[in-house]
Amino acid sequence: MIVVQAIYSYKFVKLLWGLITHLNTMDESTVMLAVLNLIDVVMIANLLVMVLIGGYETFVSRLNVDNHPDQPEWLNHVNASVLKVKLSMAIISISSIHLLQTFINAGRLPEQQMMWQLLLHLAFLLSAIAMAWTDKIVYGTSHQAH
Repeated sequence: MIVVQAIYSYKFVKLLWGLITHLNTMDESTVMLAVLNLIDVVMIANLLVMVLIGGYETFVSRLNVDNHPDQPEWLNHVNASVLKVKLSMAIISISSIHLLQTFINAGRLPEQQMMWQLLLHLAFLLSAIAMAWTDKIVYGTSHQAH
């Protein structure tokens, strides 16, 4: 996972450099797409960090960072259910960025591709709702904003 994180860091720097060096020749929609690409890379890198930290905390050992100022708030109450919901929300957010990129490029993309991306996004949404609902029924937990 650390190697994958390094790959995404490299990809971010490469995309940022491309944006900086070609900024004068880009129109507004191209700049917006480049920024969305940067956001996408950052969100995926954050997802990797969340999986690493949450998975270690849940399945391996406690990290013992209580009362540390940099401790993520959700780490206090992390368990498999909370991690599933956090991951689902991250995946939906990443999918939303891709969907926004698709709609910005709508004139250049086939309708069928746009339809499949929208259906996939809806499937992510329904899956997240179903997981949260199942978790609430089975464990009686609620995932309130903290």
